[in-house]
Formats: sequence, C-alpha cells, structure tokens
Amino acid sequence: MGALPRLSRLLSAIEWGLSTLAAIAMFAVMITVILDVTMRYVFAAPLAWSYDLISLYLMVAVFFLALGDTLHHHGHIAIDLLQPHMPMRLRHIGETIGYALTTVLVAMIAWEAWERMATAFANSEVTPTIIQWPTWPAYFFVVIGSLSLMLRAAYRTIGHLASAIAGHAPVELPPPPETELSAGETSA
Repeated sequence: MGALPRLSRLLSAIEWGLSTLAAIAMFAVMITVILDVTMRYVFAAPLAWSYDLISLYLMVAVFFLALGDTLHHHGHIAIDLLQPHMPMRLRHIGETIGYALTTVLVAMIAWEAWERMATAFANSEVTPTIIQWPTWPAYFFVVIGSLSLMLRAAYRTIGHLASAIAGHAPVELPPPPETELSAGETSA
C-alpha cells in the first residue's frame, strides 16, 4: 500500500474525530437553546450566559472543526464549469494549483489564529460580559480546524501533482455534480 492512501486514512481518522466534536458542539447548541427558551418563557428566567457560550465557543467549533472532513468528502462549493471538458492531466494540474493556493491561504489563517490565541492566552483576555469567558479557546478551534483543512489541502496538492505526473489517479477527482448523474446513479 502506498504512502498516500495511508496518509489519507490517518487524516480521515483525525477529521472524523473533529467532525464528531463539531456534531457534539451542535448538539450542545440545540440543548442550550432549548434550555434558554424554556427558562425564558416558562420560568421568566433566561440564561444570561447562553448567547455568549453559543456564539463564542460552540458555533466556532461547529464551523471550524468540520472543515477538513467537509473537504475530504468534496462538500465545499466548487465551480466546475470547464473541468469536465479538460484532459485528465490538465484537470490534475488545475487541482494541484488550486489546492496549493488553498494550502498557503489556510496556513496563513492558522498562523494568524495561533498568534491571536497565544496573545489572548498570555494576556488572560476575557469577554466583557456578565460571565468573563476566556477568549483563547475560540481561537484554538480556529487553529485546529484550519490545520485540519490545511493538511487535507496539502495532501490533495501532492496527490494531484502525482496524478498529473503519473497519468493515473492516486487521489480522486471530485465527483460530478448531482445534476450530471444519470437516473439511479449515486456519487458514492
């Protein structure tokens, strides 16, 4: 077995774990909202901390922790107007360029989030609210999610470059859009 499939499986395991944490965060959002609404309208005692918890930590976790897994499953928006009409090697070259640029951009986001998290942690920064929540955990979710996305994009960069050179695909191309699938066919 080649190095690329092993690397993809390792990344998949990490992405699955992060997506599971994102799902738990989403469940926590739902439970917190239900509890807040119940407390507000049944007991006239809303939870003063619910909005801060949801907006500062939980929604950031939901979004960023699922990024790598979403890319792994081709769940991000893609414009593929010309791609189906291109020769295979040219498609892989295009994917290589796109994923290389993505890797660099997301690495810059991760680096900036890391610096911001380190500053928030070192300065013991907190929110100016009733409960003074520390701000660094929110940046931590951004760092972890961005690193996951960056690693998957770097993997795809290497894989598509290898595919362009070798003429066969060690990494998969995105599946065709649902509108191009014939009746009864699925995009497994």
